Amino acid sequence: MVQQTPLPFPDSAPSSGEVTPVDATAASIEDASAQLPDPSQPDLPIPGVVPSDSLLQPDPPRQPRATPDAARPLWARVLGRLMAPWVGLKIEPVSPAEHVPDWNGRPVCYVLEDYGLSNALILDRACGEAGLPSPLNPLPGDPTGRGRAYVALSRRNAGPLAAIPNIPGVIERPPVANGKSHSESLARLIQAHRADPSLDVQLVPVSIFVGRAPEKNSGWFSVLFSENWQLVGRFRRLLSIALNGRETYVRFAPPVSLRTIADEGLPPERTVRKLSRVLRAHFRRIRTAVIGPDLSTRRLLVDQVLGSASVRESITDQARRDGTSAAEAWKKAHAYAYEIAADYSHPVVRSASFLLAPVWNRIYRGVLVHHLDKLKEDAPGNEVVYVPSHRSHMDYLLLSYLLYTRGIVPPHIFAGVNLNMPVVGTLLRKGGAFFARRSFRGNALYSAVFREYMAQLVAGGYSIEYFIEGGRSRTGRLLQPKGGSLAMTLRAYLRAPTRPVMFQPVYIGYEKLMEGRSYLDELSGKPKAKESIWTLLSGIPKVLGSNYGQVVVNFGEPIRLADMLAEKAPDWDGRPVPEDEKPAWIAETVDALAQKIQVNINRAADVNPICLIALALLSTPKHAMSEADLLAQITLSKKLLAQLPYSDRVTVTPHTPEDIVAHGEEIGVLVRVKHPLGDVLEVEEEKAVLLSYFRNNVLHLFTAAGWVACCFQHNRRMSLAAVLRLGRSVYPFLQSELFLPWDEDQFVERVRQTVDVFIAEGLITSKGGDEGDLLARNASQSDEVFRLRALGHSLQQAFERYYIAISVLAKNGPGTLSAGELETLCHLAAQRLSMLYAPAAPEFFDKSLFRGFIGKLRELRLVWADENGKLTFDERLDTWAKDAKFILGRELRHSIEKVSPEAAKPAPAP
Repeated sequence: MVQQTPLPFPDSAPSSGEVTPVDATAASIEDASAQLPDPSQPDLPIPGVVPSDSLLQPDPPRQPRATPDAARPLWARVLGRLMAPWVGLKIEPVSPAEHVPDWNGRPVCYVLEDYGLSNALILDRACGEAGLPSPLNPLPGDPTGRGRAYVALSRRNAGPLAAIPNIPGVIERPPVANGKSHSESLARLIQAHRADPSLDVQLVPVSIFVGRAPEKNSGWFSVLFSENWQLVGRFRRLLSIALNGRETYVRFAPPVSLRTIADEGLPPERTVRKLSRVLRAHFRRIRTAVIGPDLSTRRLLVDQVLGSASVRESITDQARRDGTSAAEAWKKAHAYAYEIAADYSHPVVRSASFLLAPVWNRIYRGVLVHHLDKLKEDAPGNEVVYVPSHRSHMDYLLLSYLLYTRGIVPPHIFAGVNLNMPVVGTLLRKGGAFFARRSFRGNALYSAVFREYMAQLVAGGYSIEYFIEGGRSRTGRLLQPKGGSLAMTLRAYLRAPTRPVMFQPVYIGYEKLMEGRSYLDELSGKPKAKESIWTLLSGIPKVLGSNYGQVVVNFGEPIRLADMLAEKAPDWDGRPVPEDEKPAWIAETVDALAQKIQVNINRAADVNPICLIALALLSTPKHAMSEADLLAQITLSKKLLAQLPYSDRVTVTPHTPEDIVAHGEEIGVLVRVKHPLGDVLEVEEEKAVLLSYFRNNVLHLFTAAGWVACCFQHNRRMSLAAVLRLGRSVYPFLQSELFLPWDEDQFVERVRQTVDVFIAEGLITSKGGDEGDLLARNASQSDEVFRLRALGHSLQQAFERYYIAISVLAKNGPGTLSAGELETLCHLAAQRLSMLYAPAAPEFFDKSLFRGFIGKLRELRLVWADENGKLTFDERLDTWAKDAKFILGRELRHSIEKVSPEAAKPAPAP
């Protein structure tokens, strides 16, 4: 009998995570384990492994059990019989005993990937059917000290510091005294071979899978409990066996002689570490071949994040600031990483696809996808960053679902921490969401961890999704972009510019919004309601009982980061840029990239029936039209889109105006009022406000048409030259607000083409003269004038906002207001104007739109800040204001000037 002695692990032994130099012992271990099959190479024959085609053939008769039942422990016999009806085995290769001719002449010890009673019973049954020795009987002399002939590689933590890696100069962990990070039984086997030169145990790695990766026809519960990369608890394993046990696969690998390994003579701890490393690599290869790659970024990436130089440095700084140990700072960083990181789970994603399919079919009348084929052509070889418009919480669910069901791996989604609610947050995390706090300010360690996590995603080739608007649009327009996520992506690429990055804009269009009511409340001044699990649950019945029309997902023209860098950073030579180096062109590249993304999202817009109804009906004072007028206005809008295409990726509903009206009635947008002289179609007042959201979705498509129509709202005649000159003047503000794709010359040309269409449609007439073409509209209240006014109405409010800002500036004088004060006064003036005269759409007094206009004024140097931060201006602003008389009527201008407030004057000194 071999005497069991304590293993001589010196205090100076390196940690299990340390990579030691390759020496003769390592080479011999790796040579001995070279017999282990590598199924990741499907084109090469794998010794002893049956080709997949043979799985369809009936198994040959198994050899009789090598160990009689009576020799097995009683508990194993009882539990084995209880489990037998639930487990059906597929053993590979068919005859494992043929690996070694004298197999039965040498002791055999099996190696499992992890411990577990079910694994032991399955292994015992597989060995019995294959004619191999039972793993539940001890080896001769019981060198493992466990009364069994199998070992497992699963690690066990040893105290709170066990998971913390040694970081020289930061965390130098003392040796673990009472725990282990290796298989103690494996170490005892090695020690026994050193003590007994005649001992030669054959180590046989065995992989066990209770069910494989689920297929499309897998049942929901089977998918949920299918084999994956995570170690699971007893209850989950029990359910997995009950649901998937009849598809259990047991794969034996060729044996490895421990005598050959032990004879190398290196210290035991190094031998155990090297052997464990090779065995883990083997199990990893087998698992990848059977169930696919490990997508659990939470487990794989967190260690990489915490081990990076930037995070280690931040850990040191945090410990210094807090006056604590580096280990405590490391724990804080570790908690941050787990708070952030996604935990992608194939079973959860597959389960979600089962659940979401009937939901989409119930609440939507269909989900249309355009230009996905172009994405599939462009994406290979690129790190894809999806940058969709953000109008609803349904955006990320829809996009991930569509990608998954069309064979594309769902992206990791940058989500706000407000969505990390109980249950919901866990499900989103397992669907690929990673969470970020609203602000990183004042927390350098959190910022370092998050930035490094993003960098690891980019470097690892994971597709990512984020919304550069920062939040959901409450008005239907694209919001001004925020560059934080883009900057992190750019810095990550510059740090390791190996895999090209491609930004994929995505337009998501709805016919009805689930959040419409809450958006209206927020725009009216009510605080944003905090997300909670109870709010979500209480809203489910209402959602499932509603008809939200059709959804369209359009993939826009991609933007390649390399092209942007070639334009904005022509001097960059393609070499990595260190984290601490901040070239001036980075900020410029981020800004240009953000604007380009928003432009390309708008260039992939979808014009659905509700958008066309909104464009027409919201132009009337009472939001009502006769059926004939509504049909004619929809026809005109569709004709403009067809004759003046905005982009080859814009899609327009193919339905006729009659079908569009019928659809509006069906989903409750339109109300038909019967009348003897002809039916009237109207929108209820509350729904009219919500309908402005959908008009704003496509407002940019009608900018040129709206501008020409605005010129004739209060003017019967106007020269073409004046229309073009004024259009050039106002275009920078429209471009900034609506993310338009043209430069000033291109916009002027588009206005000229629009004039030609208007003339052809009879909306205006043209007469030549000495000073060029003179354009005119009809003098009477004809149908053509009515349609012209309807086209101009949606853009009219933009010019009213512009004039409010100019009027407030002029009334208060130069050097009086800061940009923030001007924004607040404009907001108040617009609110008052809407209450006193005519109700306007909620975005009319949206602060962000005034902020954008003021920013553009400063960019064009029409106003600028003095040394006190107050805005000043000169006569150029007066000239710009005078042009407003061509667009705004006298009465409206007077009303705006009347309500424009003055800043409160400081009280005179006593």
